[in-house]
Amino acid sequence: MRRMASSRKTTKNPPILSQEFIIQNHADIMSCVAMLFVAGLMFQITFPLASIFVITQHNVTEVNPQTQETFYFYKAGFKDLATTFFYMIICIVVHAVVQEYGVDKLQRKVHLSKIKTSKFNESGQLIVFSLFSAAFAGYIVSQDDLLTNVHLLWENYPANHRIMSFFLKFFFLVQISYWLHVFPEFYFQKVKREEIKSRSFYAAIHLIFISTAYALNFTRVAICILLLHYIAETVFHFCRLAHFAEKPSIARPGFKFWNIIFVLVRLCSVGLAGLTFWYGLRTSETPHVDLSSGNFNTTFIRLNCLLAVCFLQVWMMWNFINFHLKRVRERTAQQKPRYQIRTNKRKAKKLENEVRNLPEADQDTTRALRAKDKKQD
Repeated sequence: MRRMASSRKTTKNPPILSQEFIIQNHADIMSCVAMLFVAGLMFQITFPLASIFVITQHNVTEVNPQTQETFYFYKAGFKDLATTFFYMIICIVVHAVVQEYGVDKLQRKVHLSKIKTSKFNESGQLIVFSLFSAAFAGYIVSQDDLLTNVHLLWENYPANHRIMSFFLKFFFLVQISYWLHVFPEFYFQKVKREEIKSRSFYAAIHLIFISTAYALNFTRVAICILLLHYIAETVFHFCRLAHFAEKPSIARPGFKFWNIIFVLVRLCSVGLAGLTFWYGLRTSETPHVDLSSGNFNTTFIRLNCLLAVCFLQVWMMWNFINFHLKRVRERTAQQKPRYQIRTNKRKAKKLENEVRNLPEADQDTTRALRAKDKKQD
């Protein structure tokens, strides 16, 4: 009895600093690490180092000579790597909170298999992030009037594009931090090896495109494309959760609506990229990259950015079309056996009627011959 009790205690309370202990308490550990950086702001000795991680860096102060009003802006720089690391820790903590108090409670109400449970958890996390990103991006786009004044996507590059508002810079830092935190989450969430490949590729695509747009000062066109992208992602993951929750009245019309939004978002993304990189930025093109002014508007960079965005949208459309073609084939494959069964029943019924119309002496002989033919077949 003592051995059984000790074994139960070890399963509930694993050894400190063991792999199981870190996985079970990773949210508390990351919270303590984040609190160390925040506590560093309270002391004069550690403030310069802690502020690099907690506070957004590379700020620029401008004063309006007419009104003497002071404006605070931000630029991209190498110190953003430290800030991204801190926000990545915060993303891990928020991920654990959403999982424990949101996704897990919904999951208990729905009985799913292991594969569906993993997809349910993934959509539960991504719908929260997609909804937050779409709302945040929509607020920034409305504040900067980027949709009503499309020329602002390329006008006065790089002077007006290098300088960002606090919300714009914070948005991109959060985006980079979130997609970076996905990789340590594979370890914390014990994700299976066959799922890591697809999820890491999905996160790497977001990370590469968002980081490139942030580093090359193409943040305005990037946030407009991301706004459209996250709206479509929110609808998709909502319908996916409704599908796993076995609510077809919501999932079926939702997926039909998502099919339309998905195609429109791909077309609008290609249109915005083409309008910005092919038409707008071509008017202020420079032959060489100027790091001091943050000007990356060369022919090589501009065309490659356009090709990368278009290739990504075409690739997503290709996967979208293949997915629906696969579903059509599966449906037709399921309908064929049903159709064959129906036709065989009709033929058997027709033959039976023909036999009944024969004289009684010939009915038994005909039935015996047909049974013999079936055995030979």
